[in-house]
Amino acid sequence: MRLTKIYTRNGDYGTTRLANGETVSKDSLRVIAYGEIDELNSVLGVVLTKDLDLKVAEILAHIQHHLFDVGGELASAGMITGLVSEQLILELEHNIDQLNADLPALEEFILPGGTIVAAELHLGRTVCRRAERSIVSLSQTETVAAEIIKYINRLSDLLFVMARYENHRSDSQEIYWKNPRTSQ
Repeated sequence: MRLTKIYTRNGDYGTTRLANGETVSKDSLRVIAYGEIDELNSVLGVVLTKDLDLKVAEILAHIQHHLFDVGGELASAGMITGLVSEQLILELEHNIDQLNADLPALEEFILPGGTIVAAELHLGRTVCRRAERSIVSLSQTETVAAEIIKYINRLSDLLFVMARYENHRSDSQEIYWKNPRTSQ
């Protein structure tokens, strides 16, 4: 598909068209869900402009393409299906296991921060969690492939591990949460 005209004026009254041609409100659960996937993809694009570990950069670049598929499947309202497979979920799990292998055991909750890259990966994680909540809400009223929910859930785990990995790689100390009821 080639876009020759960027503006259509279709959205001037608060509606948009899904890929299947259906007109919906811009605040519909479906539009919110794929919009949050788009936001996540943009956050990852910002992260990719930073000085990242090569493996992390390669994984994120790969994920960006899959997020475009996730958004496309959500925007199609059932017209396009199967873009997210169990294989993609297994890839995320493999990447989590590989990156996590050399990290110190997590014994405390950590706060987002450390290096700018780690902080931005944590931001991506929280945007991912918000997208996940929107997709789950959508799935309560409309059909959403179970693989999409699993993929986004696992992706937030990967972004958490990537943030820890980038801090560890940079010798940046993780910031541990201090329980005000037990810390002095």
